[in-house]
Amino acid sequence: MPRSCCGSWSRPTERKPDVAVLNAKDLTLKYDQRCVVDGLNAEIPEGKVTMIVGANACGKSTLLRGLSRLLKPAAGTVALDGKDIHSLPARQLARTLGLLPQHPTAPDGITVRDLVGRGRYPHQGFFRSWSPQDEAAVRRALEATETLALAGRNVDELSGGQRQRVWIAMALAQETDVLLLDEPTTYLDLAHQVEVLDLVTDLNRQRGTTVAIVLHDLNLAARYADTVIAMKGGAVVAVGSPAEVVTEGLVRNVFGLESRVIPDPLSGTPLVIPIGRHHVPANELELVS
Repeated sequence: MPRSCCGSWSRPTERKPDVAVLNAKDLTLKYDQRCVVDGLNAEIPEGKVTMIVGANACGKSTLLRGLSRLLKPAAGTVALDGKDIHSLPARQLARTLGLLPQHPTAPDGITVRDLVGRGRYPHQGFFRSWSPQDEAAVRRALEATETLALAGRNVDELSGGQRQRVWIAMALAQETDVLLLDEPTTYLDLAHQVEVLDLVTDLNRQRGTTVAIVLHDLNLAARYADTVIAMKGGAVVAVGSPAEVVTEGLVRNVFGLESRVIPDPLSGTPLVIPIGRHHVPANELELVS
């Protein structure tokens, strides 16, 4: 994928720095009677890249569903730009906030171009048909994700990695001010994982898009994040810069894993070195010998 893809995309209206564009207050989210997120308070800072990390089943994906209005709170509130997200008209919300869920499904037989084009739905209306602006947005998204060559193919013919890039293209075509991504690097090889995160960083830096990403890879999260939110048991246990959050104590508390955290030699951000039962730290090995 190209390193920069957003130069021709219009910037959203300038906002005040360090303002929370999404704000969850005393948020409780349930599936039936099972409580997954309980009394959570969290802010997604405007114009920043926020990474949400934590062990499996800690509530990360559920939080994104609550922040995007897909899941109605059992208690508490979610505000977008200071307004209750559940009070906003659906089309207005879709022009402002985009979500790529963890396991999206495509209609049978739909082509890549048609699926990506669905990202333009919020910009359509009763009296507005498909426009050159829509076509240009779709092409930019296809080019940015290196899926233009796949445009005429059916989505169900693609590999897992190709499908994932097509879904990301659809989210990009929506051209929202806020983008929520749930494990966007799933099914991608290492090179494409890095390129996807480079791509959303381009969106953030060049267009000002507010980005929140659920990510399992702590090292990539630390490298690309402005802010890290760590979750455990449906609650936020730490918020701050990567250096403040990604520590040996945090890894032990949240993941139940012993580790060493050192500066990444490339970025200077925290780099987590896990310690398994078969890998003794070098200094301890010297003591044993």
